[in-house]
Amino acid sequence: MRRAVIAGIALVVLAGVLVFWLMTRGHESTDDAQVDGRITQIAARVGGTVLKVNVDNNNAVGPGTVLVQIDPRDFEVAVEKAKAELADAQANAAAATTGVPIAKVETAAGVNTAAGGVQQAEAAVTGAEHEIQVAQANLVAAQSRQREKEATATKAAHDVDRLKGLVQKDEISQQQFDAAVAAADAARASADAAKSEVAAAQSGITVAQQRAAQARGTAAQARAGLETAKTAPQQLQVTQARAAAAEARVKQAEATLRQAQLSLEYTTIKAPGSGIVSRKSVEPGQIVQAGQPLMALVDLDKIWITANFKETQLNSMRPGQRARVSVDALGGRDFNGRVDSIAGATGAKFSMLPPENATGNFVKVVQRIPVRILLDPGQDPNRELRPGMSVTPTVYVR
Repeated sequence: MRRAVIAGIALVVLAGVLVFWLMTRGHESTDDAQVDGRITQIAARVGGTVLKVNVDNNNAVGPGTVLVQIDPRDFEVAVEKAKAELADAQANAAAATTGVPIAKVETAAGVNTAAGGVQQAEAAVTGAEHEIQVAQANLVAAQSRQREKEATATKAAHDVDRLKGLVQKDEISQQQFDAAVAAADAARASADAAKSEVAAAQSGITVAQQRAAQARGTAAQARAGLETAKTAPQQLQVTQARAAAAEARVKQAEATLRQAQLSLEYTTIKAPGSGIVSRKSVEPGQIVQAGQPLMALVDLDKIWITANFKETQLNSMRPGQRARVSVDALGGRDFNGRVDSIAGATGAKFSMLPPENATGNFVKVVQRIPVRILLDPGQDPNRELRPGMSVTPTVYVR
């Protein structure tokens, strides 16, 4: 009898072990898991005084819902100032751009005019030098005539002196003497006239030299004007550079205006998507700074499970395998899903103080690796799942 009881107990234990093995065979489970979700921190992008807060904790909001309104008056003034600066820059750019084609025309006309002036001045110099040569030739001819007339007058005066003694001796007639005196007077007058011609020729040379000097000065000025005109292309480049700088200032003013308009838009803080408002820390009248957190937005439409399985449980686990998730807060209600991915490192590696096994005494500890499980859609129409809820996932690895 005793042996039968012992045999019965052994069969029951063996049957229990077999049932447990059959139940646990082909799947892995863990209670180190929780519901996870997308939590967006809502922060101010500009500083200012809060005028209105339109939501409270646990309120459901949709995409584009106005959450907080910051006083926009300072930013409206900045926009108006930026618009005025843009208008001023555009006016300056228009004036600078208009001057470019004018400068091009003036550059070409200036070079042509200066070149023509140089040619005209050089022709005047050539004419003046020719005039000097003619005046010098006239002077030489006048001097030759003067010498000839002087010689004739001197001969006539000598003839008068010789005839004066003869007329006193009555060897010649008074008529012959008077004729000689008249001829001497005519020769002297002719010599005086030749002398005047020489003086006039010398004066003509002086005038011609003055004209030549004036023509050379004019030519020098014309050449200098031509050199100045040749610098017009560089001046045109300067004008074009000024126009380009004015255009750049227009773009800078446009960027400033866009930045001011963006800052004005940032005074109205809107929800980036749907979700539940949590951890609200802003009230009307409060002065906030850029980057200051105001509240958090929990997106209940993007829910997944983060299960921290032991490394010894991952031998056969692969993405795409079927999973069942039991939620504690919902009375153990089961949700179906699939393995989405397995983390690239253990959870300890992402901690503030990751373990350094190469130093000190080593104690082997079984590590856990996060596994992401996505739930099948349509199982939570009332959005009862909340990030942070404890769950027990089971992954069917076979």
